[in-house]
Amino acid sequence: MLRNLVLALLVALVTACAAGPVAPEWEAVEGGAVATAHPLATEAGREILAQGGNAFDAAVAVSAALAVVEPFGSGVGGGGFWLMHLADEDRNVMVDGRETAPGEARADMYIDDDGNVDTDLSRNGPLAAAIPGQPAALVHIAEHYGRLPLNTSLAPAIRLASEGFEVGERYIRGVRFKKEILERWPAGASVFLDQGEVPEEGWRVKQPDLADTLRRIAEEGHDGFYRGELAQKMVRGVREAGGIWQLQDLADYRVVEREPIVSEYRGARIIAASPPSAGGVALATTLNILEGFDLEAMDSATRTHVVSEALRRAYRDRGAWLGDPDFVDMPIGMLTHPHYAAGLRAGIRLDRATPSDALPGVIGDDDGPETTHFSIIDREGNRVGGTLSINFWFGSGFMPEGTGVILNNEMDDFSSRPGTPDGFDLVSSEANAIAPGKRMLSSMTPTFVENERGVAVLGSPGGSRIITTVLHGILAYLDGDNVDAIVERRRFHHQYRPDEISFEPGALDRETIRALEEKGHRVQNRGRPWGNLQLVVWDRMTGALEAASDPRGEGSPDVY
Repeated sequence: MLRNLVLALLVALVTACAAGPVAPEWEAVEGGAVATAHPLATEAGREILAQGGNAFDAAVAVSAALAVVEPFGSGVGGGGFWLMHLADEDRNVMVDGRETAPGEARADMYIDDDGNVDTDLSRNGPLAAAIPGQPAALVHIAEHYGRLPLNTSLAPAIRLASEGFEVGERYIRGVRFKKEILERWPAGASVFLDQGEVPEEGWRVKQPDLADTLRRIAEEGHDGFYRGELAQKMVRGVREAGGIWQLQDLADYRVVEREPIVSEYRGARIIAASPPSAGGVALATTLNILEGFDLEAMDSATRTHVVSEALRRAYRDRGAWLGDPDFVDMPIGMLTHPHYAAGLRAGIRLDRATPSDALPGVIGDDDGPETTHFSIIDREGNRVGGTLSINFWFGSGFMPEGTGVILNNEMDDFSSRPGTPDGFDLVSSEANAIAPGKRMLSSMTPTFVENERGVAVLGSPGGSRIITTVLHGILAYLDGDNVDAIVERRRFHHQYRPDEISFEPGALDRETIRALEEKGHRVQNRGRPWGNLQLVVWDRMTGALEAASDPRGEGSPDVY
């Protein structure tokens, strides 16, 4: 009751935002540009563009190819968000293919007898798996926005699954991390392990069952995955292993088209994913706060301090307010309004960190770092930013026999107990509690930036660090960095809880760290890089397309 009253009062304090800057007028170019997290997925996108497909056909091809070559990060057993710009209509839309909780899901399904969250149940095995959304999204995009038949767009992925591909360092790292969990169920272990062992680089993995599943989707569309023989295999396998899926859960799954979140910063229009993604709202809040500071005039420590303080407040609001818009009333207009940001900005001191304990707590009623992203622009100006996930390395680790589908563990993204951190130390409120048919909150943040320079399409994996990775990319683009410098920029992060600035090697020098500590910050070197930014840019002045893949990953850009 109190929460609803507070929400009503806050919403009443703000009005709708004014219209943003006009997007730069597109001028047709030759070819297209694709940047993905894996060279074979980039090749799939280029192949489809070369056959006369548009950016949406290429997005289907790339999404399916990533499901094959990055089974540790995404797949038809997971979901995602596809942010799309339709050039002929000058319209943006987000296709929400996020997973949904099964019909038998309960708010307390992972709470043990002592009242604690059983993370093994919420992260490993079939009980951790929500109903996948990616197959439905691919069918929807192909049928409503593509030019080519679905079987054409899925052909590269089917070929990769049938013929196999040589695994690289990231695959091996994922298998090594998840080996013990994969070994619990034979179907996945027989595909991803080399005779029961972690494979060596160059080992060829083939996925004939996944190829058959993709063929079924190509031939039968939505019903090929969500009804019939394949659906029966999946439900039988899940339930026999202790899960709660029902055939009706699959039959009822539908994608949802949503309006993206639009905000302004430094004369640019930022278009990003909307709930159940927290990304667009968190970006809007953060950038609105930063609008009141001259970051370019600041030294490294002050700039890092101010950005971290803005992120601290945005992530607090993420946990307090956001969830599935079909289940939860959220004050989006308030959270993304410059007036609200001005109030948050007023509490930021340049000489002192704000302890997270000093901010209002995450209110209750009493993605994975192994995600993936791609960016595409075609010759007509259509564009897609797709961020896809099965959550942690190889998702739940469970594959129903005979399907080739490794299932997600996205149920861990719900708040199993409000106020208890998830696998990425993110804290959520009752707004993100488990409920049948509900979509869990996500950090996936596919984003467009439009300004006088042109257009940028960007996004990244990284779990709770996705939003800050994209933020650093936006700031670098608006600072005028070239595409390689944008994806290479070193990153730091603050997410409200834990109350610390974490950074990757090389992001902060000793003098900056010392100055931040003197302001009261706890500063933590994470010890390894994070993020895998994929970027495509149309330069308005030259008319050229450019693309770049993060050197932290094994991705590959292609412009032709």
